Amino acid sequence: MQFLILAYVQEAGWPAMTKEQQEQGLAAYKSFSDALKKAGAYISSNRLAMSSNATTLRQADGKMQVLDGPFADSKEQLGGYYLIEAKNLDEAIAWGSRCPATGHGAVEVRPIVEMPAQASA
Repeated sequence: MQFLILAYVQEAGWPAMTKEQQEQGLAAYKSFSDALKKAGAYISSNRLAMSSNATTLRQADGKMQVLDGPFADSKEQLGGYYLIEAKNLDEAIAWGSRCPATGHGAVEVRPIVEMPAQASA
């Protein structure tokens, strides 16, 4: 089964860190990625641009609205993700609990719902 490990962090925290703290943070994420790869659980991961770069799309009264910025104003923003392979939710949660974001934000673990293949038109 595939799962997303979603890392929610306080964006303002990164620029406030010293260079040494930033290097330690990057090393922690690299170590986590390496552990996932060594276990054969790693599929992909990426860091996201700041939420101020987001564009929110919403349809209202049949018209598309294009809004700058994120939809929700919250203390923590989605900062990145890991797509992993795990036997079950318990294993995915065990991996999620090792994600460095648990120390300075929150981690959400969500199963991927595979969609049936669509025939080409």
